[in-house]
Amino acid sequence: MRRFDWRVAIGVAIIGIICLLWLLATGILIWSTLDGAGRDAVAATLGPSIELLILMWAISLGAVGIALRWLVAYFMTAPARLAEDAQVLLGTDVKRQLQPSGSIENRSLTELINQLVQQRETLREEMDALVQEAAHNTELEKNRLAALMSELSKSVVVCNLDGRILLYNNRARRQFQRLSHPPKVTTGVELLGLGRSIYGLFDRKLLTHALDNIQHRLQGNVTSPSAQFVTTTQSGQLLRVQMAPVRAVQHETKESAQMTGFVLLTENITDEFEALSQQDHVLNTLTEGSRAAIANMQAALDVLEYPDLQADMQASLLRVLREETQGLGERIHELKSTTVNGFMSHWSLEDMQGADLVEAVINRINAREEVTATKSSVDTSIWLKVESFTLLEAITYLAELIYQQCHVNMVQVRLGIIENHGQLDLCWTPKNNEKDIRLHCEKDSIRLGGEMSSLTIQDVVERHDGAFWFEHETDGHQALFRFLLPLAKPQEYQQLSALVNEKSRPEFYDFDLFQASEHARSLEDCKLSELSYTVFDTETTGLNPADGDEIIQVGAIRIVNGKLLQQERFDQLVDPKRTIPAASIPIHGIQPEMVQGQPVIAEVLPAFHAFVGDTVLVAHNAAFDMRCLQVKETETGVVFDQPVLDTLLLSAVVHPNQESHGLDAIAERFNINIHGRHTALGDAMATAQVFLHLIHLLDEQGIQTMGQARAAAQNTYYARLKY
Repeated sequence: MRRFDWRVAIGVAIIGIICLLWLLATGILIWSTLDGAGRDAVAATLGPSIELLILMWAISLGAVGIALRWLVAYFMTAPARLAEDAQVLLGTDVKRQLQPSGSIENRSLTELINQLVQQRETLREEMDALVQEAAHNTELEKNRLAALMSELSKSVVVCNLDGRILLYNNRARRQFQRLSHPPKVTTGVELLGLGRSIYGLFDRKLLTHALDNIQHRLQGNVTSPSAQFVTTTQSGQLLRVQMAPVRAVQHETKESAQMTGFVLLTENITDEFEALSQQDHVLNTLTEGSRAAIANMQAALDVLEYPDLQADMQASLLRVLREETQGLGERIHELKSTTVNGFMSHWSLEDMQGADLVEAVINRINAREEVTATKSSVDTSIWLKVESFTLLEAITYLAELIYQQCHVNMVQVRLGIIENHGQLDLCWTPKNNEKDIRLHCEKDSIRLGGEMSSLTIQDVVERHDGAFWFEHETDGHQALFRFLLPLAKPQEYQQLSALVNEKSRPEFYDFDLFQASEHARSLEDCKLSELSYTVFDTETTGLNPADGDEIIQVGAIRIVNGKLLQQERFDQLVDPKRTIPAASIPIHGIQPEMVQGQPVIAEVLPAFHAFVGDTVLVAHNAAFDMRCLQVKETETGVVFDQPVLDTLLLSAVVHPNQESHGLDAIAERFNINIHGRHTALGDAMATAQVFLHLIHLLDEQGIQTMGQARAAAQNTYYARLKY
């Protein structure tokens, strides 16, 4: 769309008025010098031609307008465009020669600017060489750290006190990809990312509790303060997490160093529990099989002591002894080969949120299929100090016992506090109100799925220094097993905000993120250079999302602290459940067979929403892409209410004199090569690079905050576009 130039219209109007006034003044002067006869002659001559005079005056104004428009373009618009192009070269790292246009003076100025740009690039190259040489050792140390982090066998995530992720290694990425839900959409990239909040992965209360413990130990000048806890994931997996503080540089003072962030070492202990269960199976097989073998051998020995034993019976008993001895040896060899030397090692008691333990209990019981477990009343403020694995095994065994002896397939789990202990109840309603049933199983060996453990319920309770019993409620019709478990050591809880530097801001993994805080000011007041962005694009079957055109691809890339994160991307094809028009295929290149079997939009949008998180959305001609998302709100239940910035509108803000603000034109202006044009990820990558350039140019115009950018964009000519 060509923007109407009001300067030409105003110029034509002024010239027309001046000419009209001049003609009127001339006519009045001539009229005043004529006598009556002369005036009658003039009136008779000009009267019939007055319309022709007005027409000629209007035609002359049109000619003036054309001439004036050429003069404005030649002497005003060309210098303005030159100034905008020069601003691009000044505010960015773009390297290109400006094309001369306009007057001779403007062309000469363009050539001079090109010479100055060439000199600047020469100086930059010389300075870059010096900087690269000086930074060689620093880069070497950085690469060593990156290699070390990448090859660590532990999953490592480093965060600032705001919970923003500033570093993670490959093992952490792979671990959380496996825990993603649903995992088939973009391989789980929505769970982890630089600049994203760790509270999207772990419960805020859980981490706050651990931070409180570490802060308390720091105040007590503990040499190596840390905290560890066990939590559950969305898929029911158990994670053991160890948290260690990251402290600021300590000066030569008696005060302890201030905590500036924390490191999380995560370990999926579900796999270890499965391995332990396998070891338990082998040991149980050895125990049960050995008991029978020893009994047979003892019986054979007793018979061999008879003095009148016949020879054939003696040979038969000796054969039994040999077979049982050989079988016992084989079982011992099998036990040795499974390396169960550490089987009986006890897990240490760890802090765990009571609600997480209840969720783990319900997931474990429901996985057995015979019994269905639900939660009744759970006090979410309770923190327990438990060894979760054996406790889960014991409770699951009790649920099976209820099913087998009471024929009840519905149980409830509740959690409260009684006498400074956590009270965990496994409740059920006996059939036919059979209150005379008594279940005494404290000394029963835990059996699950036909496999017997060497531990008993009493062993588990004693390990927790707690209590356990069976009872009927006096005021109800329920029976229950009750565990009394130790509570986590109470601390004087501090608000997380007390640990946060209010003057800080989010950055990248150069560790300035340790000082970050967005809580002190609203998002509208945050600087554009400080925010995290998700730059995205959609490919569709057509241009009318409200009339049935569907999304067939979503692509996105993340920007954190002014840096484009190439590895943190979202790229997913979508099955539109309709035909793709043949006319649109040459544009986006997506064939119908490419989307067959891909996730549908109801699966993709929740994953994309999780990937976006609390970042700011950026798109080119965002009105269209946002409309595509909005028409799916009712179907998917996913609402994208994040702030949105549009590079088309922002380009019109910084370059109001440019003829085109299409993505190709802007990319050419910034010397950006677009790879994969008209693919969702390719366009998102190009838009992200354009946006980074626009941030610098907006800053030079005094537009520094989100609110200022949105207000300026709404005032542009292109903001009226609707879909």
